[in-house]
Amino acid sequence: MTVTLHFHGAAGTVTGSCYRVVHPQGQFLVDCGLFQGNKSVRDLNLKPTPFNPQEIDFLLLTHAHIDHAGLLPKLYAEGWRGPMWMTEPTAGLLEYLLPDSAGIQESEAERETKKRGRRGDEPAKPLYTMEDATEALLHRQTCNYGEWINPGPGVRARYWNAGHIIGSASIEVEVMNGDGKPVRLMFSGDIGPDEKVFYNEPEGPSDFDYILCESTYGGREREDYTLVQRREALKTEINLAMQKGGNLVIPAFAVERSQELLHDIGVLIRDGEIDPRLVVLDSPLASKVTGVYRKYAKMFEDTELTADELFNDPRFRIIEAVEDSKALNAIKGGAIIMSASGMADAGRIKHHLRNNLIRSNATVLFVGYQAPGTLGQIILSGAKEVRIHGTLVPVRATIRSMGNYSAHADHSELMEWIKERLPAHGAIFLTHGEDEERTALRAALMATGLGGDQIVLPQLDDYFELTAAGIAAAKAPAARRVDLRQLPADWHNAFSDFTIRLSQRLHDLPDTEKLALMTSLQRKLSELGAAPSPAPVPTPVTPVETQAFDE
Repeated sequence: MTVTLHFHGAAGTVTGSCYRVVHPQGQFLVDCGLFQGNKSVRDLNLKPTPFNPQEIDFLLLTHAHIDHAGLLPKLYAEGWRGPMWMTEPTAGLLEYLLPDSAGIQESEAERETKKRGRRGDEPAKPLYTMEDATEALLHRQTCNYGEWINPGPGVRARYWNAGHIIGSASIEVEVMNGDGKPVRLMFSGDIGPDEKVFYNEPEGPSDFDYILCESTYGGREREDYTLVQRREALKTEINLAMQKGGNLVIPAFAVERSQELLHDIGVLIRDGEIDPRLVVLDSPLASKVTGVYRKYAKMFEDTELTADELFNDPRFRIIEAVEDSKALNAIKGGAIIMSASGMADAGRIKHHLRNNLIRSNATVLFVGYQAPGTLGQIILSGAKEVRIHGTLVPVRATIRSMGNYSAHADHSELMEWIKERLPAHGAIFLTHGEDEERTALRAALMATGLGGDQIVLPQLDDYFELTAAGIAAAKAPAARRVDLRQLPADWHNAFSDFTIRLSQRLHDLPDTEKLALMTSLQRKLSELGAAPSPAPVPTPVTPVETQAFDE
């Protein structure tokens, strides 16, 4: 029997990381993450689990980010009770991240239930509950970097620093095949950049049969920088925002990105380089996550500012209570407001964006990757209006971005990580990236002399039969869970963008041209068989009718 590798997530997308390995003595998972992005991608979370959880012996977790760990409670909701292996800091982060995610699932289900109630529909059920998250936490098992573990029969694994977030790992796995020979795999997890405040560069051994590498920034280079240069760039953005007189809103993930930003802002304040009125981290997770960072501070590289020094500044404020978060709406200028999520598609950041995007003196600064379909990507793409909580919000604020706070390696750093892991006797699988980025990374690897058949771009739910000598068979599922064409940008986003643009166009046109445009669209729909031919539209329009339409 060969070893079979299944791609249940992060194949053609940057979220939902989940790999299943089936071997002669059992099967196991590497990661089980939440899908994030457009509606078609998010709907994958609601579909039936594409394998029987009861047949899974154990799980190896690369790190605590929700797109790698966010479906763990769903497994336990479905009755699985196996162990999850991870580093000790990852276990510490999950203590707070999984219950937080469960709270979001429950609140979203409650909101949807209210909508359904108005239509007389059945109530919505959460993807999983706080009870499921609590159950998942009971099954954590921890290990150290560089030490072999034997999580199940025929399998041994070793964790290596990935330099992404605290506790993040690349996982080296040896799986015995039917001939009693090991098949050696390396799962990259998410690879961090060379320049980080808290950690050493990513590490790990070389010489594998198969390498699975993330490709989030394939084909994309960030400007080379030192930590000092990054802090200088942040200083420029903050001072420009403060000079405008409004607030600076920064969507930032509660883990790692927020801590790095707070550290750099604290250094800039200490050195007299910036002078904000207030620095707010609005996240119920913040104080808990900071506690984890303090506990494992011995793992960090030297930093210029300790956590105790940082939070002794009277201008720093961590907000947990909803009432305190709402009170920020009264602050019209001079504040730096950081809040989750980093892609602005969930959490309290949406409230702060709704409150500040309409202000021409406000600034929104994006400091990391914005996946297609997320609110952050739509704002960053130059949208004049966005829909937040069902309301159209005009974008009048200045929109800025800087990539120097990304927790992901860029193209050159990914290439370097792969080169240091070679040779790959069987194949290199490029995962956790959009197809454009994966294709660019593949082309760059081929330019180094690797054969094209050695570099594989798996699609969602594809699976491969592996031997130490190479891929024995590559197979597609009988039926995929989603039309692959919907992964980068589905019709829901296109429809939302179309209606916003149409509404804006109608408002900008004179009244008589409004009617002409609507009549033209109605006729087009009629030609497509989508609606009956429109009745003639009378003209002129009375002021009362015009006012009613504009409203």
